Amino acid sequence: MSQLIAKGSDLFFNETFGGNGRTCGTCHPAENNFTIDPAFIATLPKDNPLFVAEFNPALKENFENPALMREFGLILENLDGFADLKNTFVMRGVPHVLGLRNSVNSPGGPRTGWSGDGAPGDGSLRSFATGAVIQHFTKTLNRIPGVDFRLPTDEELDALEAFQLSLGRQEDLVLPLRLKGTVPKRGQAIFLDKKLGKCNLCHVNAGATSNLGQGSLGNANFNTGVEDLPDQPARLTTQKVPRDDGFRTPGDGTFNVPPLVEAADTGPFFHNNAIETIEGAVGFYDGEAFNKSPAGRTLAKLDPEGKGIELDGTQIVAIAAFLRVINVLENIRQSIMLLEASLAVSSSAERARLLTRAVHETNDSTRVLRGGGLHAEAVAHLQEARRLADKAVRSHFFGRKYTEEAIREQKKARAFLVE
Repeated sequence: MSQLIAKGSDLFFNETFGGNGRTCGTCHPAENNFTIDPAFIATLPKDNPLFVAEFNPALKENFENPALMREFGLILENLDGFADLKNTFVMRGVPHVLGLRNSVNSPGGPRTGWSGDGAPGDGSLRSFATGAVIQHFTKTLNRIPGVDFRLPTDEELDALEAFQLSLGRQEDLVLPLRLKGTVPKRGQAIFLDKKLGKCNLCHVNAGATSNLGQGSLGNANFNTGVEDLPDQPARLTTQKVPRDDGFRTPGDGTFNVPPLVEAADTGPFFHNNAIETIEGAVGFYDGEAFNKSPAGRTLAKLDPEGKGIELDGTQIVAIAAFLRVINVLENIRQSIMLLEASLAVSSSAERARLLTRAVHETNDSTRVLRGGGLHAEAVAHLQEARRLADKAVRSHFFGRKYTEEAIREQKKARAFLVE
């Protein structure tokens, strides 16, 4: 790890910028794939800074909605400014920050956050931290720099950007992969089929760039009709949830394309956490809200028969199985990288940190495969890899042996997924 990235990591997880106690890692914890969801939130102590609106009187109103945060993992954002805090806000899920090197670039400028305009100033990833501090770190709703928080320095912004760009994949996949499972293999074929799944048009190589046939659009924005979904969970409550108008102020209703490689273990899905499962997220594109949306109508115009996306239940499950498998392949890659890195460090604390991260990644792998009823043999090897990594954390004399065995088990699991 370079010195700049190491500095960025320390800032990301430990620096409060003189604010209310939150850090970047409060909403983007490494142990939960750099995002938060209701299950993870439920494990946190009551005095965790995430819940600052519950115990800081100055932030009791119009800073967060604790009920929606705890039940649906939603965070309050004032993307259209702070002039009318009571009425001008949106409720959004927390996007992970993995693979950003592949997902923020666009011909129209950098895309950050769900709607692509999450950063102030030049809109860059580097500037994103400034906006996050102002929005989420403040001691009071006055949001006065130097009083309620301090703004990151240029050097800190450089380090934070370097750290975030180092996370996850450094390049996109090249599809098709030589998958082994019958259902995931079929799911990949549907994903790539321009007449059937049409997924690859907006998620080239299961990433965050789009190409509708006339060249790359980069990380583009589309109005996919998510805001028009009926029975959105947060709107079934008595809480106030304004319509999210997406990109720019006032918004044009568009949101940017997220990468799919990391999707299966970073739900709930979409900017409003409207759908809980990866199968449900795929199924959304077969529904009325999408096919009547501007994006849905665009795809229909590109189709020789004028059709939108029409998928049967088995096809939805197959695409989801494909997404589950590529997610696990990335988890295995990360796990092996962490395990190998642990063998190269001299600090016992750093070694334990890396091994613990590998355990979390492996837990994700088993959960994702089991959730789709996929690759039982791979799951068995992943469980053994997790057991060995856990033993390596606790062992002083045999840690290296257990770690090397865990790496071998990870590779055995991968061999069941892909040639």
